[in-house]
Amino acid sequence: MHGDATDPGTDARTAGPANCPQSAAAVPTRWIWWAAWPVTAVFVLSNAATPLYVLWQREMGFGPGTLTVVFACYIAGLLGSLLVSGVVSDRLGRKPVLLPALGLALVACLVFATAGGVSALIVARLCTGIAVGAVVSAGMAAVTDVAGPERRPLAALLASCAMVLGAGTGPLLAGVLSETLPAPTVTVFGVEAVLLVTAAAVVLRMPVPAPVRRSAGAGAGAGTWMRVPGVPRGAGRQLALGVAVFAPGITATSFVLSLGPSLLSGLLGTSSRIVSGALAFGMFLCATGAQFAVRRLRERVVLVAGAGATALGMPALIAAVHAGSVPGLVAAALLAGAGQGMGQLGGLSLLNSTVPAHRLAEANAALNVGGYLPAALLPVSAGYLSGVVGLTAGTTAFGAVLAALAVAGGGLVVLERGRAAGGTAVP
Repeated sequence: MHGDATDPGTDARTAGPANCPQSAAAVPTRWIWWAAWPVTAVFVLSNAATPLYVLWQREMGFGPGTLTVVFACYIAGLLGSLLVSGVVSDRLGRKPVLLPALGLALVACLVFATAGGVSALIVARLCTGIAVGAVVSAGMAAVTDVAGPERRPLAALLASCAMVLGAGTGPLLAGVLSETLPAPTVTVFGVEAVLLVTAAAVVLRMPVPAPVRRSAGAGAGAGTWMRVPGVPRGAGRQLALGVAVFAPGITATSFVLSLGPSLLSGLLGTSSRIVSGALAFGMFLCATGAQFAVRRLRERVVLVAGAGATALGMPALIAAVHAGSVPGLVAAALLAGAGQGMGQLGGLSLLNSTVPAHRLAEANAALNVGGYLPAALLPVSAGYLSGVVGLTAGTTAFGAVLAALAVAGGGLVVLERGRAAGGTAVP
């Protein structure tokens, strides 16, 4: 697409789109941190069930195929939410989307805690997916709105870190609580419900500006409330580059979340929920650390580094499975986390530097749709393939495909950077 509102090579630290509804000096910096808390709280829920499936499988007597259906319901709810929540948030405001999402997350906690069968797990995961979809669009945009145009780089960093830190805290919290306290499934989601209530209190007091009122005919699809999310004309390249790197990164971490416990069980001979939760936490802690480490670099450098981390993580994963190496598996998980973290930060920063406030939630939704589609399809496919050809062969095939996608994504960023540099040299 042509006619970019901001030069593709512009550093996010010095750029910000027009039409932002407030001054950066209007809100204390602490509120930018507080605004990220609802994102963290909902993402704790997103993966809190991961270490508990072994308990439910034993109690309810379902197999891996049914578990895949439960996982697919989460993705279906998330993707369906992304089709609506970004547009609604941009038109009605962040709070009218975030508060119902937090309420739905509380419903998911109640259903998880009292689940007596597979149908309850399906309902809980569907509600969780809808809540997560709303938060990755409206919640992340709310952080940017609170920050204002001059602090958009900080907003992108905090929103991205909130997502990955919450995603890693959930499995660790669930693993520790379920191993050390009675009534494990009840306790875990009782604690999470408290976190969600505090997040709702933050949203109620959040100094987020009112949405910019647009004329009925302004923009493509202005009258449509449910549509495949997109970005304004001129931001298509930024979205494509973000997806090209973010998608392989989040697919790699999704694989570790879904099949990591099985790999650990085979390599260590343990089914400890604390161990599998610690692996997930370490992976997302690395994602958070990587984001802080590269926060001062230009967006395209961050994206290339993210693609490189994901690409390196896949050979490490393959080697770990073939050699039966736990350190190799840990290294692969950490590289996957770094790849997702940098890909996510680079993609959000590019969108923050080019997309105006009244389209930002929809743009965030578009980035996440592009990332979560392969993150849903490839690990599930690898799981089914592993059931046919074995975990080693299935993991090898998955790693090879994802490494190729990561290299392709990094190559696209490099080529686009060269094209942009060549374009600026022309009078």
